[in-house]
Amino acid sequence: MKRILPILFSLFAALSFSQNPSCNCCSDTQKAFDFWVGEWTVTKPDGTLAGHNTITKIQNGCVLEENWISANGSYTGTSHNYYNSNTQQWEQLWIDNQGQSLHLKGHRKGNQMVLKSDEFINKAGKPFYHRITWTTNDDGSVRQYWETITDGTNVTVAFDGLYKRKTQ
Repeated sequence: MKRILPILFSLFAALSFSQNPSCNCCSDTQKAFDFWVGEWTVTKPDGTLAGHNTITKIQNGCVLEENWISANGSYTGTSHNYYNSNTQQWEQLWIDNQGQSLHLKGHRKGNQMVLKSDEFINKAGKPFYHRITWTTNDDGSVRQYWETITDGTNVTVAFDGLYKRKTQ
């Protein structure tokens, strides 16, 4: 019996490791931001180039990694976007080459992903927060619309970009 237990344990371990791993991030909710995956050319509302963005899936598809570079190459940033199953919402953590960071949280609503920051206090002592909305368009493009809302009513557009897929 003492000889059989190690053999059985080894056999069980080998079978366990040889099975296909389960997909931990395959639900529709966890794929809700997949419309943003790809290589993009981003333009401003006047049609001028804003920059280039590459969004890839990493960590077995559980994280979307964004890598942004502005049109002149001077501004870059990276974000990690993931569905937090503990809070049941999407989160983005953005960090740029200026040393700035932004943490956003939110949900998909129809053809839009809407994420917003916690509230901050500006230099004038007024509360404000950031809200970024990604909208999928019928032609496959994506609009990213970034607003800063002060005092709950005063809206300033920080960025308005149209993402078009790069052609191969």
